[in-house]
Amino acid sequence: QVQLMESGGGLVQPGGSLRVSCVASGFTLADSAVGWFRQAPGKEREGVAYISTGDGATYYADSVKGRFTISTDNTKSTVYLQMNTLKPEDTAVYYCNRANGWKYPWGQGTQVTVSS
Repeated sequence: QVQLMESGGGLVQPGGSLRVSCVASGFTLADSAVGWFRQAPGKEREGVAYISTGDGATYYADSVKGRFTISTDNTKSTVYLQMNTLKPEDTAVYYCNRANGWKYPWGQGTQVTVSS
C-alpha cells in the first residue's frame, strides 16, 4: 500500500526558511521522478519542484526558482524541499507525489504559512 506522509510545515515570517519532508512507503523512490506540489486556498494544485531520482536532474517553477531546493535520500525513501526567502504568496498546503503522469493517492500535506 502506497503512502506519502508530509511534515515540517509551520508558520514563518517573510524572508524566513523552512524545510518540509515527505516519507514514501509502498514503492521505491528511486524508480521514478518525484515532485513537490502546493495548493493555496481557492487555487488549483500546482507543481513547484521536481527531481529525477535516477540522475538527480531538477526542475523548478519560475515562482520558486533560486529560492527552493528539492533533494532526496533514497536510503530513507524521503524527499525534501528546502524553502528559503519565503514570501506570503508561498502560503499553501504542500504535497509530494510522482512528478509525471498518474499520481499515487495524495497524502494529507503539510501547511506552510508565511506571515508577519
